[in-house]
Formats: sequence, C-alpha cells, structure tokens
Amino acid sequence: MQQIIDRRLAGKNKSIGNRERFLRRHKEQIREAVKRAIDGRGIRDIERGEDIHIPKKDLSEPVFGHGQGGVREVVHPGNKEYVQGDRIERPKGGGGGGSGKGQASDQGEGEDEFVFALSKEEFMQVFFEDLALPHLVRTQLAEVPEWKSQRAGFSSDGTPNNLHVVRSMRGALGRRIALGAGSRRELHELEAQLAELKAEARPGDEVAAARIKALLEEIVTLRGRIERIPYLDPIDLRYRSRIKVPVPTSKAVMFCLMDVSGSMDEGRKELSKRFFILLYLFLTRHYEKIDLVFIRHHTQAQEVDEENFFHARETGGTVVSSALVLMEEIIRARYNPSEWNIYGAQASDGDNWHHDSGRCRELLSDKLLPLVRYFAYVQVAEEEQNLWDEYTQLLDTHKHFAMRKAVEASQIYPVFRDLFKKQGAKAA
Repeated sequence: MQQIIDRRLAGKNKSIGNRERFLRRHKEQIREAVKRAIDGRGIRDIERGEDIHIPKKDLSEPVFGHGQGGVREVVHPGNKEYVQGDRIERPKGGGGGGSGKGQASDQGEGEDEFVFALSKEEFMQVFFEDLALPHLVRTQLAEVPEWKSQRAGFSSDGTPNNLHVVRSMRGALGRRIALGAGSRRELHELEAQLAELKAEARPGDEVAAARIKALLEEIVTLRGRIERIPYLDPIDLRYRSRIKVPVPTSKAVMFCLMDVSGSMDEGRKELSKRFFILLYLFLTRHYEKIDLVFIRHHTQAQEVDEENFFHARETGGTVVSSALVLMEEIIRARYNPSEWNIYGAQASDGDNWHHDSGRCRELLSDKLLPLVRYFAYVQVAEEEQNLWDEYTQLLDTHKHFAMRKAVEASQIYPVFRDLFKKQGAKAA
C-alpha cells in the first residue's frame, strides 16, 4: 500500500502557476473589484482577503467550432409541425435557443458572474501595486551594508549543487584529447604499417610474420594505454563561484504629523487616522528598512510611539509650527539628509493660530523642503483655512510638495493613491 503526501506549497487541487496567470490576464477587472471593495469596508479590515466577482462575459475567449458538414437525413421523433424544406426562425432572445428560464429577473435579462477569492497577500498586492515613495534614491553604504551575491567565474572546489556540468565535461574532453594525442598518433602509424606489411607479406615469410606479430602487440598496448585515460577526473570538475559585494541601501524615514487640537473633532481625527493607517500599511509592506516617526501636536508637539499616535486622546489649542520645528530638530539629530531619504506627511483641519500659519510656510520653504524628498499635506476639512492659503503659495516653487483635501471617508483612499502613485500611473 502506497501513501501519497502532497508537499506542494499550493496545496491540494491548486496551481500557483495557473492562479498567477489568471491574475495577470484579468488584472484590470481585479483592480476595479478591489477598488469597489475598499469603499465598502473599514480601514481596520483592509488587510483581509476578498471575493472578487468578474462578469462571465469578461472571461470568454474566442473558439473555433466545426459543423457536421455534408447532407444528412435525420428523423426527430415527435415532430408534428415541420416537413422537409421548411425554414425555422431563429429563437427569440439570442442564439442559444434556450427558453430563458435560467435568467430570472424582472427585466428579462441577466449575466452570470465568476467568483474568485483573493487571499490577503494578493489583495494587498493589488491594493498597493502602483504606489511608491516619490524620488527615492540609493544613498551611501550604511553602517551595516547590505550584501548581494554575484557570479565570479569558476573554481576547482565547491559544493555539488554548484557543479557546472558543461564546463566540467569540456575540461574532461580537453584533458583526454591532450593526454591521448601522442598515443593515438602513434597508433595510427602502427595500424598503417600493419596494413602495408600485410599487403606485401608472402605466404611462408617468417620475417614478415614476426614483424606483424610485434606490431599487433604494440597496437594492443597502445589501445590499452588510451583506454586507461579516465573519462572524468576530479581535476576536471568546475564549480560556479560567487562572491558577496556590498550594495548601497535605500534608507528612508517617514515623518507622520497629526493635528490633535480642539478644532479636530472625532470625525476629522478619524479621517486623519485613516490616512495614516493606509500610509503605515503601505510603508511597512513595501519597504523593509524604513523608519517611522510619529508626531502629535496641539499647542506643543511631541514625538510618540505608534500606540499613542493612533489612540491617545490628549488635545488642546493649535500651534502647527511646533510640529514642524520638532521635525527639523529630529532630522538634524538623527537623520542626515546625505544618508537618508526623508519624507513627511501632515494631516490637519487647517485651523491654526493666525500669526502661526505664515511661520509654518516659512519653516517648510526654508527649513524642511530643502531636506526632504517629498512632503504631503492633507486637509480634513472643506473650509480653506489660513494654513491652506499659506501652503498654496509653495506649490509653484516646490514640485516635491503636494496638498489635497479629504472631507469624507470615501475620499481618503483616492487622495492617498493620488499622493503616492508611481510616476506614469493613473490616480484612482
């Protein structure tokens, strides 16, 4: 009795290759389905999978069909309406000839759908596939550099899994040719002498017979010498050689600045949190080496951890410049712009102490924007407050600064994609 154990990663009755081909072939339909799914779920449920519904018509492919051909006489039992030569009208409602009972709707028409379950990883891959940090560049080698393996020719020692069969056989062939060349050349000369001597020898010539015998013995000796040359010798083996070389690493840091002042009610704070949760998922999923700095501010700014950033309830007045000042201090202390790709994202309702908004614009223009590669501002209120007016003056002179509005939960995802879409990609 034999027991079969399925050790495939895809599991029983599944094919990774077919699944990946399906995702590539119907990429646009799946992307649209994911976009529709995002609108109907909470931000905390964004990482779960999804059942994708694709219309059956989008899955159909052209096929060739062959008719029976020829002239046939067929008897259909129960026919009381038609005789030979009658012309039958095409069935109503399409070429299928069905009665339409399978499409139960008050409009008399319907469409089958193909339901395809996306896993959590596949859903998130489609969700973030065309997003990237803008202007990310590779900086100098880090203190603990990354290493990559690259080819470095061949070596005479190594592990069996690195054995290069073609190069080894080529070396073995060259060695056999070199070692046996002299013996084969001598063998050909003796064989020619033997053939000539046999042609000239006369019956009863003992001298010729002795000479032939000696030649035969030499030929056997030479053939044995040639056959003893090993087909494959350990000195023929060649192994792929690889070396590790240091590569530049893309070190990046994202500053998340959130307004928690008194004018930020629960609805506006929820919008800000939704934006930063999307940003957090995107960064931690796509970039292994990235620092996240969380800053909450009202009249004073404070660097906090992830838990306090999303869940603390502290509030107060509004001095937005305190967060920008703290961001600059942290950059100067911990993140050298020549070594780090620095990014900033700020969410606020734009309601700021009037005399502070101009200072915010100056801080961004003179202190922060020269240090960062990209800075995004999201206003979670419809009214264009004084902070929005001040920031608008930066758009023409700083191409790596962007600002958007999001006043409803459904606008957070499109705004997020618009701010962080890859170059050449369409915004949602």
